Amino acid sequence: MKERVLSKKKNGMAALSGILLLFVVSVAGIVAGSIAIARNSGAPMLVAGIVMLVAGIVLVITAFVLCGGLKVLKPQEALVLTLFGKYVGTLKEDGFYFVNPFCTSVNPAAKTKLSQSGDVSAPAAMLTISNNAANTSVEVNSNKISLKIMTLNNNKQKINDCLGNPIEIGIAVTWKVVDTAKAVFNVDNYKEFLSLQCDSALRDIVRIYPYDVAPNVDTTGDGIADEGSLRGSSEIVAGKIRDEIQKRVAEAGIEVVEARITYLAYAPEIAAVMLQRQQASAIIDARKMIVDGAVGMVEMALDRLSENHTVELDEERKAAMVSNLLVVLCGNRDAQPVVNSGSLY
Repeated sequence: MKERVLSKKKNGMAALSGILLLFVVSVAGIVAGSIAIARNSGAPMLVAGIVMLVAGIVLVITAFVLCGGLKVLKPQEALVLTLFGKYVGTLKEDGFYFVNPFCTSVNPAAKTKLSQSGDVSAPAAMLTISNNAANTSVEVNSNKISLKIMTLNNNKQKINDCLGNPIEIGIAVTWKVVDTAKAVFNVDNYKEFLSLQCDSALRDIVRIYPYDVAPNVDTTGDGIADEGSLRGSSEIVAGKIRDEIQKRVAEAGIEVVEARITYLAYAPEIAAVMLQRQQASAIIDARKMIVDGAVGMVEMALDRLSENHTVELDEERKAAMVSNLLVVLCGNRDAQPVVNSGSLY
Protein backbone atom coordinates (compact mmCIF):
# COMPACT_ATOMS: atom_id res chain seq x y z
CA MET A 1 0.00 0.00 0.00
CA LYS A 2 1.49 3.33 -1.12
CA GLU A 3 0.60 6.55 0.64
CA ARG A 4 -1.07 9.28 -1.42
CA VAL A 5 -1.01 12.74 0.11
CA LEU A 6 -3.94 15.01 -0.80
CA SER A 7 -2.40 18.47 -0.85
CA LYS A 8 -4.85 20.26 -3.20
CA LYS A 9 -7.91 20.03 -0.99
CA LYS A 10 -7.34 23.18 1.08
CA ASN A 11 -10.56 24.81 -0.10
CA GLY A 12 -12.51 24.45 3.11
CA MET A 13 -13.22 28.15 3.54
CA ALA A 14 -14.64 28.50 0.02
CA ALA A 15 -16.74 25.38 0.53
CA LEU A 16 -17.98 26.68 3.88
CA SER A 17 -19.03 29.94 2.25
CA GLY A 18 -20.91 28.02 -0.45
CA ILE A 19 -22.63 25.83 2.16
CA LEU A 20 -23.73 28.89 4.15
CA LEU A 21 -25.07 30.49 0.98
CA LEU A 22 -26.89 27.24 0.21
CA PHE A 23 -28.47 27.33 3.67
CA VAL A 24 -29.64 30.91 3.10
CA VAL A 25 -31.16 30.06 -0.31
CA SER A 26 -32.85 26.95 1.06
CA VAL A 27 -34.36 28.82 4.00
CA ALA A 28 -35.57 31.56 1.66
CA GLY A 29 -37.14 28.95 -0.63
CA ILE A 30 -38.86 27.21 2.27
CA VAL A 31 -40.23 30.52 3.60
CA ALA A 32 -41.39 31.70 0.15
CA GLY A 33 -42.98 28.35 -0.63
CA SER A 34 -44.77 28.27 2.71
CA ILE A 35 -46.13 31.78 2.16
CA ALA A 36 -47.34 30.93 -1.36
CA ILE A 37 -49.08 27.80 -0.13
CA ALA A 38 -50.65 29.69 2.78
CA ARG A 39 -52.09 32.41 0.52
CA ASN A 40 -53.72 29.81 -1.79
CA SER A 41 -53.94 32.35 -4.66
CA GLY A 42 -54.64 29.76 -7.30
CA ALA A 43 -53.28 26.61 -8.81
CA PRO A 44 -50.18 28.16 -10.46
CA MET A 45 -49.09 29.87 -7.24
CA LEU A 46 -49.86 26.73 -5.25
CA VAL A 47 -47.69 24.60 -7.57
CA ALA A 48 -44.92 27.20 -7.45
CA GLY A 49 -45.09 27.28 -3.66
CA ILE A 50 -44.87 23.48 -3.43
CA VAL A 51 -41.90 23.46 -5.81
CA MET A 52 -40.06 26.13 -3.80
CA LEU A 53 -40.80 24.32 -0.55
CA VAL A 54 -39.54 20.97 -1.85
CA ALA A 55 -36.49 22.62 -3.42
CA GLY A 56 -35.71 24.38 -0.15
CA ILE A 57 -35.94 21.13 1.83
CA VAL A 58 -33.71 19.35 -0.71
CA LEU A 59 -31.16 22.18 -0.52
CA VAL A 60 -31.15 22.03 3.30
CA ILE A 61 -30.50 18.29 3.22
CA THR A 62 -27.76 18.82 0.62
CA ALA A 63 -26.11 21.50 2.74
CA PHE A 64 -26.12 19.20 5.78
CA VAL A 65 -24.56 16.41 3.71
CA LEU A 66 -21.87 18.75 2.36
CA CYS A 67 -20.94 19.74 5.90
CA GLY A 68 -19.55 16.22 6.35
CA GLY A 69 -16.82 17.04 3.84
CA LEU A 70 -15.29 19.81 5.94
CA LYS A 71 -12.12 18.66 7.70
CA VAL A 72 -9.80 20.63 10.00
CA LEU A 73 -6.28 19.40 10.74
CA LYS A 74 -3.82 20.78 13.27
CA PRO A 75 -0.04 20.54 12.84
CA GLN A 76 1.38 16.99 13.04
CA GLU A 77 -1.99 15.35 12.40
CA ALA A 78 -3.15 13.15 9.52
CA LEU A 79 -6.44 11.75 8.27
CA VAL A 80 -6.68 8.60 6.13
CA LEU A 81 -9.75 8.72 3.85
CA THR A 82 -11.60 5.89 2.12
CA LEU A 83 -14.54 6.08 -0.26
CA PHE A 84 -16.84 3.02 -0.21
CA GLY A 85 -13.94 0.84 0.93
CA LYS A 86 -11.34 2.23 -1.52
CA TYR A 87 -8.32 4.18 -0.28
CA VAL A 88 -8.58 7.76 -1.54
CA GLY A 89 -5.62 9.48 0.08
CA THR A 90 -4.24 11.07 3.24
CA LEU A 91 -4.51 14.61 4.54
CA LYS A 92 -1.22 15.41 6.30
CA GLU A 93 -0.77 19.19 6.26
CA ASP A 94 -2.52 21.46 8.72
CA GLY A 95 -5.38 23.48 7.30
CA PHE A 96 -9.09 23.62 6.46
CA TYR A 97 -10.08 21.01 3.86
CA PHE A 98 -13.15 20.08 1.88
CA VAL A 99 -13.33 16.50 0.58
CA ASN A 100 -16.01 14.23 -0.74
CA PRO A 101 -18.64 14.17 2.03
CA PHE A 102 -19.08 10.42 1.56
CA CYS A 103 -15.42 9.78 2.42
CA THR A 104 -14.84 8.16 5.80
CA SER A 105 -11.73 8.41 7.97
CA VAL A 106 -9.99 5.20 9.10
CA ASN A 107 -7.84 4.62 12.18
CA PRO A 108 -8.04 1.14 13.75
CA ALA A 109 -5.86 2.26 16.67
CA ALA A 110 -7.99 5.26 17.62
CA LYS A 111 -9.31 3.60 20.81
CA THR A 112 -6.06 1.83 21.73
CA LYS A 113 -4.45 3.20 24.88
CA LEU A 114 -0.88 2.20 25.65
CA SER A 115 1.54 3.32 28.38
CA GLN A 116 2.90 6.13 26.23
CA SER A 117 2.80 9.82 25.62
CA GLY A 118 0.06 10.97 23.28
CA ASP A 119 -2.48 8.49 24.65
CA VAL A 120 -4.21 10.91 27.00
CA SER A 121 -7.77 11.99 26.43
CA ALA A 122 -7.91 15.56 25.20
CA PRO A 123 -10.95 17.70 24.31
CA ALA A 124 -9.83 17.83 20.68
CA ALA A 125 -9.40 14.07 20.49
CA MET A 126 -12.48 12.85 22.31
CA LEU A 127 -15.92 14.27 22.99
CA THR A 128 -17.65 12.85 26.05
CA ILE A 129 -21.40 13.27 26.53
CA SER A 130 -22.69 12.07 29.87
CA ASN A 131 -26.11 11.95 31.48
CA ASN A 132 -25.96 11.42 35.22
CA ALA A 133 -29.72 10.96 35.56
CA ALA A 134 -29.90 8.18 33.00
CA ASN A 135 -26.45 6.87 33.94
CA THR A 136 -25.33 6.74 30.31
CA SER A 137 -22.15 7.90 28.58
CA VAL A 138 -21.34 8.26 24.89
CA GLU A 139 -17.79 8.80 23.61
CA VAL A 140 -16.98 9.98 20.11
CA ASN A 141 -13.36 9.20 19.19
CA SER A 142 -11.39 11.06 16.55
CA ASN A 143 -9.85 9.01 13.75
CA LYS A 144 -6.99 11.43 13.26
CA ILE A 145 -3.51 9.90 13.34
CA SER A 146 -0.85 11.71 15.33
CA LEU A 147 2.43 12.27 13.47
CA LYS A 148 4.20 13.52 16.59
CA ILE A 149 7.12 11.72 18.19
CA MET A 150 5.73 9.53 20.98
CA THR A 151 7.33 7.40 23.68
CA LEU A 152 6.21 3.85 24.38
CA ASN A 153 7.10 2.59 27.85
CA ASN A 154 6.27 -1.11 27.99
CA ASN A 155 6.04 -3.10 31.20
CA LYS A 156 9.15 -4.68 32.68
CA GLN A 157 9.91 -8.16 31.39
CA LYS A 158 11.63 -11.14 33.00
CA ILE A 159 14.17 -12.57 30.54
CA ASN A 160 17.07 -15.01 30.88
CA ASP A 161 20.43 -13.60 29.80
CA CYS A 162 23.00 -15.62 27.85
CA LEU A 163 24.14 -17.34 31.07
CA GLY A 164 20.59 -18.35 32.02
CA ASN A 165 20.25 -15.83 34.87
CA PRO A 166 16.74 -14.35 35.08
CA ILE A 167 16.75 -10.55 34.92
CA GLU A 168 14.10 -7.86 34.77
CA ILE A 169 14.46 -5.21 32.09
CA GLY A 170 12.34 -2.36 30.77
CA ILE A 171 12.79 -0.10 27.75
CA ALA A 172 11.38 3.19 26.47
CA VAL A 173 10.94 3.40 22.69
CA THR A 174 10.60 6.75 20.93
CA TRP A 175 8.68 6.42 17.66
CA LYS A 176 6.47 8.15 15.12
CA VAL A 177 4.23 7.30 12.15
CA VAL A 178 5.84 8.15 8.79
CA ASP A 179 3.54 6.28 6.38
CA THR A 180 -0.13 6.49 7.32
CA ALA A 181 -1.32 4.10 4.61
CA LYS A 182 0.97 1.30 5.82
CA ALA A 183 0.06 2.00 9.45
CA VAL A 184 -3.68 1.72 8.76
CA PHE A 185 -3.89 -0.97 6.08
CA ASN A 186 -0.80 -3.22 6.48
CA VAL A 187 -1.44 -4.17 10.12
CA ASP A 188 -4.58 -4.57 12.16
CA ASN A 189 -3.59 -2.14 14.92
CA TYR A 190 -0.24 -0.38 14.58
CA LYS A 191 0.04 0.55 18.27
CA GLU A 192 -0.48 -2.99 19.52
CA PHE A 193 1.77 -4.26 16.73
CA LEU A 194 4.57 -1.95 17.85
CA SER A 195 4.16 -2.97 21.49
CA LEU A 196 4.36 -6.69 20.69
CA GLN A 197 7.36 -6.24 18.41
CA CYS A 198 9.17 -4.26 21.12
CA ASP A 199 8.71 -7.14 23.56
CA SER A 200 9.87 -9.72 21.02
CA ALA A 201 12.93 -7.73 19.90
CA LEU A 202 13.91 -7.05 23.50
CA ARG A 203 13.92 -10.77 24.29
CA ASP A 204 15.99 -11.62 21.23
CA ILE A 205 18.69 -9.04 22.00
CA VAL A 206 18.89 -9.57 25.78
CA ARG A 207 19.53 -13.30 25.31
CA ILE A 208 22.82 -12.46 23.58
CA TYR A 209 24.35 -10.59 26.54
CA PRO A 210 25.18 -11.48 30.14
CA TYR A 211 24.00 -9.17 32.89
CA ASP A 212 27.59 -8.36 33.89
CA VAL A 213 30.95 -9.03 32.26
CA ALA A 214 31.55 -12.80 32.10
CA PRO A 215 34.49 -14.82 30.74
CA ASN A 216 34.29 -16.78 27.48
CA VAL A 217 31.19 -14.96 26.23
CA ASP A 218 30.98 -13.71 22.63
CA THR A 219 28.38 -10.95 22.22
CA THR A 220 29.49 -9.64 18.82
CA GLY A 221 29.34 -12.91 16.87
CA ASP A 222 32.96 -12.80 15.71
CA GLY A 223 33.95 -15.91 17.66
CA ILE A 224 36.14 -13.98 20.10
CA ALA A 225 35.22 -13.52 23.75
CA ASP A 226 34.62 -9.89 24.69
CA GLU A 227 33.52 -7.78 27.63
CA GLY A 228 30.03 -6.92 26.39
CA SER A 229 27.27 -6.89 29.01
CA LEU A 230 23.85 -5.43 29.63
CA ARG A 231 25.12 -3.33 32.52
CA GLY A 232 28.35 -2.11 30.93
CA SER A 233 27.33 -1.83 27.27
CA SER A 234 23.92 -0.22 27.63
CA GLU A 235 24.43 2.15 24.66
CA ILE A 236 25.37 -0.69 22.31
CA VAL A 237 22.52 -2.88 23.56
CA ALA A 238 20.01 -0.03 23.14
CA GLY A 239 21.23 0.54 19.59
CA LYS A 240 20.78 -3.13 18.71
CA ILE A 241 17.29 -3.14 20.24
CA ARG A 242 16.37 -0.06 18.21
CA ASP A 243 17.63 -1.61 14.95
CA GLU A 244 15.81 -4.89 15.64
CA ILE A 245 12.51 -3.12 16.37
CA GLN A 246 12.86 -0.92 13.27
CA LYS A 247 13.39 -3.98 11.08
CA ARG A 248 10.18 -5.52 12.42
CA VAL A 249 7.89 -2.46 12.22
CA ALA A 250 9.04 -1.02 8.87
CA GLU A 251 6.03 -2.62 7.12
CA ALA A 252 3.72 -0.80 9.53
CA GLY A 253 4.94 2.64 8.43
CA ILE A 254 6.60 3.34 11.79
CA GLU A 255 10.02 4.88 12.36
CA VAL A 256 11.78 4.06 15.63
CA VAL A 257 13.75 7.14 16.65
CA GLU A 258 15.43 5.78 19.76
CA ALA A 259 15.32 2.96 22.30
CA ARG A 260 16.64 3.28 25.85
CA ILE A 261 16.93 0.88 28.78
CA THR A 262 14.95 2.33 31.68
CA TYR A 263 15.21 -0.52 34.19
CA LEU A 264 17.73 -3.33 34.66
CA ALA A 265 18.06 -5.65 37.66
CA TYR A 266 18.33 -9.28 38.60
CA ALA A 267 15.03 -11.05 39.18
CA PRO A 268 13.95 -11.10 42.85
CA GLU A 269 14.54 -14.86 43.24
CA ILE A 270 18.29 -14.51 42.58
CA ALA A 271 18.88 -10.89 43.49
CA ALA A 272 20.12 -11.69 47.03
CA VAL A 273 22.50 -14.40 45.81
CA MET A 274 23.90 -12.19 43.08
CA LEU A 275 24.36 -9.39 45.60
CA GLN A 276 26.43 -11.71 47.80
CA ARG A 277 28.43 -12.72 44.75
CA GLN A 278 29.13 -9.09 43.90
CA GLN A 279 30.09 -8.38 47.51
CA ALA A 280 32.45 -11.38 47.57
CA SER A 281 34.03 -10.25 44.31
CA ALA A 282 34.48 -6.75 45.70
CA ILE A 283 36.04 -8.11 48.89
CA ILE A 284 38.46 -10.26 46.89
CA ASP A 285 39.46 -7.31 44.71
CA ALA A 286 39.96 -5.14 47.79
CA ARG A 287 42.04 -7.80 49.56
CA LYS A 288 44.18 -8.24 46.48
CA MET A 289 44.85 -4.54 46.37
CA ILE A 290 45.68 -4.46 50.10
CA VAL A 291 48.10 -7.41 49.79
CA ASP A 292 49.82 -5.89 46.75
CA GLY A 293 50.25 -2.62 48.60
CA ALA A 294 51.47 -4.33 51.79
CA VAL A 295 54.09 -6.39 49.91
CA GLY A 296 55.34 -3.25 48.21
CA MET A 297 55.61 -1.43 51.54
CA VAL A 298 57.50 -4.35 53.12
CA GLU A 299 59.93 -4.49 50.20
CA MET A 300 60.47 -0.76 50.43
CA ALA A 301 61.11 -0.97 54.19
CA LEU A 302 63.69 -3.74 53.80
CA ASP A 303 65.44 -1.93 50.98
CA ARG A 304 65.65 1.32 52.94
CA LEU A 305 67.04 -0.44 56.01
CA SER A 306 69.67 -2.18 53.88
CA GLU A 307 70.66 0.97 51.99
CA ASN A 308 71.12 3.12 55.07
CA HIS A 309 72.73 0.31 57.09
CA THR A 310 70.35 1.14 59.90
CA VAL A 311 70.30 -2.41 61.13
CA GLU A 312 71.77 -5.67 59.92
CA LEU A 313 69.15 -8.42 59.73
CA ASP A 314 69.74 -12.04 58.98
CA GLU A 315 67.23 -14.12 57.01
CA GLU A 316 65.34 -15.29 60.09
CA ARG A 317 64.89 -11.73 61.41
CA LYS A 318 63.85 -10.54 57.98
CA ALA A 319 61.22 -13.28 57.87
CA ALA A 320 59.92 -12.26 61.30
CA MET A 321 59.81 -8.59 60.27
CA VAL A 322 57.97 -9.40 57.05
CA SER A 323 55.44 -11.48 58.98
CA ASN A 324 54.81 -8.72 61.53
CA LEU A 325 54.47 -6.01 58.88
CA LEU A 326 52.03 -8.08 56.79
CA VAL A 327 49.92 -8.82 59.87
CA VAL A 328 49.77 -5.10 60.69
CA LEU A 329 49.10 -3.92 57.12
CA CYS A 330 46.64 -6.64 56.08
CA GLY A 331 44.67 -7.04 59.31
CA ASN A 332 41.03 -6.05 59.63
CA ARG A 333 41.62 -4.44 63.02
CA ASP A 334 44.16 -2.07 64.44
CA ALA A 335 47.29 -3.90 65.61
CA GLN A 336 48.01 -4.07 69.35
CA PRO A 337 51.66 -3.16 69.98
CA VAL A 338 53.78 -5.74 71.82
CA VAL A 339 57.07 -4.62 73.34
CA ASN A 340 59.80 -7.24 73.28
CA SER A 341 62.22 -6.58 76.16
CA GLY A 342 64.38 -9.59 75.48
CA SER A 343 66.08 -11.15 72.53
CA LEU A 344 64.45 -12.50 69.41
CA TYR A 345 66.01 -15.93 70.21
